[in-house]
Amino acid sequence: MIFWMELKIKRTYYPDFTEGKLYINGVFFCDTLEDPNRDLNMNGKFDDGEVKIYGDTCIPPKIYNIAMTHSPKFKKILPLVENVPNFTGIRIHSGVHKLHTDGCILVGNKVSDGKLDGNKRVLDALVSILIEADRRKEKITLKID
Repeated sequence: MIFWMELKIKRTYYPDFTEGKLYINGVFFCDTLEDPNRDLNMNGKFDDGEVKIYGDTCIPPKIYNIAMTHSPKFKKILPLVENVPNFTGIRIHSGVHKLHTDGCILVGNKVSDGKLDGNKRVLDALVSILIEADRRKEKITLKID
């Protein structure tokens, strides 16, 4: 029998950033913040004149595997979003505004449009849940709508 944990982000797109709601197995967990969407036709590719801008583009909607690995940049175990087309090193971490994303997914509590509280307790709670699932050998996926 295979067990898995599903993270799901339901996004709302704005011209300069992307907000979302993160759910764990269908239960709301926290707010998210990402760079703006540049995959305008939402097909998971940058085509028909769409251009990915390094450090200023959210990852395309899709289902991704999550690996719990050590981040050299943050010097701790963080969720790594695997096999994102045209992206490398995409992590889930805390931050306040889109300048902190660099293409990654920020988690926290929304304080205003395009701004999170940068609460590391939210990230620590998420990491703890995911590490425990990883220890149980559960597959962890991230579905982005």
